[in-house]
Amino acid sequence: MSEKDLTQAEIDALLRGEFNSSVLTEMEKDALGEIANITMGTAATTLSSIITKKVEITTPQLSITTQSKLRYDHPLPYVIVNVQYTDGLVGENLLILKIRDASLIVDLMMGGDTSEAPEELNDIHLSAIGEAMNQMMGSGATSMSSVFQKKVTISPPSVRVINLAEENIQPHDNGDLLVKIVFRMAIEGIIDSEIMQLIPIDFAKQTAKYLIGKIGHSDGEQLQKHSTEQMPAMTKAVPEGSAASGIA
Repeated sequence: MSEKDLTQAEIDALLRGEFNSSVLTEMEKDALGEIANITMGTAATTLSSIITKKVEITTPQLSITTQSKLRYDHPLPYVIVNVQYTDGLVGENLLILKIRDASLIVDLMMGGDTSEAPEELNDIHLSAIGEAMNQMMGSGATSMSSVFQKKVTISPPSVRVINLAEENIQPHDNGDLLVKIVFRMAIEGIIDSEIMQLIPIDFAKQTAKYLIGKIGHSDGEQLQKHSTEQMPAMTKAVPEGSAASGIA
């Protein structure tokens, strides 16, 4: 689905950050929010074990965007992590981190205290971020496997730095719709920031469909109940306060 498929009123609503049922239904929105809670809750636990600091990734905030709007909203360089789902689900999503946040995480991974975190990220730093994200999203895929009751796997993520003001994050049409999910990310007195997830609309709908199909109706509380019951123990053990909020 692209901007040319929408009416001008729908495009205006999109640019105001409003959901429209022709893009995502409330049921799909609830399902995606619950899946985001599950995967990023597990990811927070995994990152916490990597850097030995308490990590909170809290309640997701969903909206619809396009690459054109991203350039307007976030005209800065960011670390872009491309995650490809290869089994159970077939598609991709992107994680977007601020350069400074990625730098602090890398320094913690390397045993530093963040006082000498790198100002710029080289290939070694990006490789370290890629490994952290591989473990984080791999554990998230394991949680999704439990919820969907089918194996979900990812390939090792690719990592790069992109200036969103100048480059497209993907070689898609500028009008292609993306689900934008923004989380608050807090790391034990070091980071209080945001991490953003971008999902192509078709893949987002596919993912939501799997969860909705498990319960057969649109009750948001039932979506949460089902996913919670299916979560593995490691997901339920997210550090206190981890649930997830938004990237400037």
